[in-house]
Amino acid sequence: WMFFAAVPMGLALVGIWSPPEWLDEFQLIIWLAVGLLIYETVQTAYFVPHGSLGVELTFDYHERTRLYGLSHMIGIFGVAAGLYSLELMYDSDDKRQFAFFLSIFAGVAISSIVLVTTYYLPEREESQGRATKGPYSTFFDVLKNPHARLLLIVYGIETFGGATLGLLAVYAAQYVVKMDDFVLILIIYQLPQFVFAPLWIKLSRVTGKRNLWIAGTVISALSFGSLVFAGPGDDLWVYTCCFFAGVGGGTGAVLPSAMQADIVDYDEYTTGERKEGAYLSVWNLIRKISGSVTAFVVGLVLQFSGFEPNVEQNAATQDAIRYLLALMPAGCYLIGAVLLLKYTFNEQEHRAVRAELDRLRLPSKPGSRAPHHSGRFQ
Repeated sequence: WMFFAAVPMGLALVGIWSPPEWLDEFQLIIWLAVGLLIYETVQTAYFVPHGSLGVELTFDYHERTRLYGLSHMIGIFGVAAGLYSLELMYDSDDKRQFAFFLSIFAGVAISSIVLVTTYYLPEREESQGRATKGPYSTFFDVLKNPHARLLLIVYGIETFGGATLGLLAVYAAQYVVKMDDFVLILIIYQLPQFVFAPLWIKLSRVTGKRNLWIAGTVISALSFGSLVFAGPGDDLWVYTCCFFAGVGGGTGAVLPSAMQADIVDYDEYTTGERKEGAYLSVWNLIRKISGSVTAFVVGLVLQFSGFEPNVEQNAATQDAIRYLLALMPAGCYLIGAVLLLKYTFNEQEHRAVRAELDRLRLPSKPGSRAPHHSGRFQ
């Protein structure tokens, strides 16, 4: 699957960023819609097995936090490269030509990196052929897992709120706080996620993953909520809020994935099957649904508030942008923090589950199953 996704990902990226000049408005919409559909499809074909293999790399409770923390830090370099490229494109004389060459470079780089790294990526033989159910039964097994169900609800709620930053930051910068350097805002948001990732890796050993994630969601809620007070000329206030939003967002980028890997072990304990792919698929589905709903809600609110592009916005529209960017994510993060208090699968319970799984030495032959447990760790 990862090999299959490599080249189409690169081609779709070029198509999205470099549509033919002769397309009219309707044709351009169709072109971009098809390009995005292809890109999202092949990206999912890569994301799910890649994430599944990541879950298999280690069964150690704290090593998983370290793994996903380092993975997130590496990802920040890609984000930084993308933001820097956007800045160069904005400053270029021929933006279309710059976008074309940039997309060619990015497409070739992505396809090459995926092909090479996938070729050298090991896969655990003992984890293959361990799922005997059909896709629908497996999907419902994920939802039956009480820890997974709670984690997915929290992840969906927080993704719904957090997606407003990517959708509305440019609108808020241009029409509400009157700041020209939108890229700098995103850099300030990403910077603490990179800088503090090693701290979250160490601190989670003391506080536990759940408690640290709760603290991060509260920080995110306060940071986003404080943006409601931002107005024209409040650059320092905006930068400060975005910085601390990044501090909180860093925990949400590292800890949920590590916790998800733990509950895959719990699922194996109760069903005798390894379902990394199913969990990553549902996780990815929740992310896409939440982001889509956020875009739909934002679009409706902007439309009914009287938004008009490239003109001075009326007070109602400015307030709508401000409330959507500040209060909606703040509320979602607070709800997520409260729900996380119900998450109980901690280090001690995971250690007991792993000890039982190791004792059973689960068979790896296709169609074989481990003894079914009632799931006392709930």
